[in-house]
Amino acid sequence: MRGRVLALTIGIQRRRQGCIAALLLLGAAAALAFTAQASPASGAPGPDLQVPQPPQRLITLLPSITETVCALGACDRLVATDRYSDWPAAVRALPKAGGLDDAEIELIVSLKPDLVILSRSQRITDRLGGLGIASLSLETDRYGDIEHNIDVLGRILGVPGRATRLNAAIAAQVRAIGETARAVRVGAGPRVYFEVDRTPYAAGPTSFIGELLTRVGARNIVTADLGPFPKLNPEYVVRYPPDVIFVSAADATTLAERPGWDQLRAVKEQRYCSFPAEVNDTLVRPGPRVAAGMQAIADCLRRVAP
Repeated sequence: MRGRVLALTIGIQRRRQGCIAALLLLGAAAALAFTAQASPASGAPGPDLQVPQPPQRLITLLPSITETVCALGACDRLVATDRYSDWPAAVRALPKAGGLDDAEIELIVSLKPDLVILSRSQRITDRLGGLGIASLSLETDRYGDIEHNIDVLGRILGVPGRATRLNAAIAAQVRAIGETARAVRVGAGPRVYFEVDRTPYAAGPTSFIGELLTRVGARNIVTADLGPFPKLNPEYVVRYPPDVIFVSAADATTLAERPGWDQLRAVKEQRYCSFPAEVNDTLVRPGPRVAAGMQAIADCLRRVAP
């Protein structure tokens, strides 16, 4: 189901994107040799990676990874990305090597990358390795994965100091936004439901989106035991009614048609948080713009929460 959830998240990126943060180092390309061990569940950096030479020809297959590489000053090393990567603007003109389930292997091979960086849910590492292409798989479910992935990529790219500074800047921004959001609210925070897809898949409290909600003082109606991005029975939301619903603008117009949802206070009063695509991307991509997404959450809750 992890692959399905990630596919849904990437689809949302077009419209508006485990318990252990780990590295899988697969593919024995002659130009590169990596050693790595799983990182702690917190997402903290694992043991040092040994890279004989920083890779100069990169392909990224997930928007958040593309954004991280560019935030680390290595945009000029990208020779291709996944089809959904569109930020920063410089990556839009690059060749597009497919998506989650349809990576264009022939194109990847033809571009002769030193390294392909992808999500752990994209199951093409064995195939790439068989073709002599080194690949690095990263976890992207949880908030701690953002810091971990920045740290790992910083070391691989040969810019560990830049990674340290980027992580420090993100941490400071996230902390300040959270403190401000909690300071202006009196009493318990609003109960919220964040819909990732109309199936419905939701963002649970252990997901990176769920942690942002918690940091601004919101209370997720989804329980942690259901996982980062659980598929819910629509009756779940009726049983645990939220004060605010995060949903796409298109889906917001039909929520009252779902069985029992017309009786939800949030639906009756249209207490929705919906965002334009360029804002939503900062929310659903676990990368260097996470603070901007968190600010959008805080601003909307300040406007619509009871």
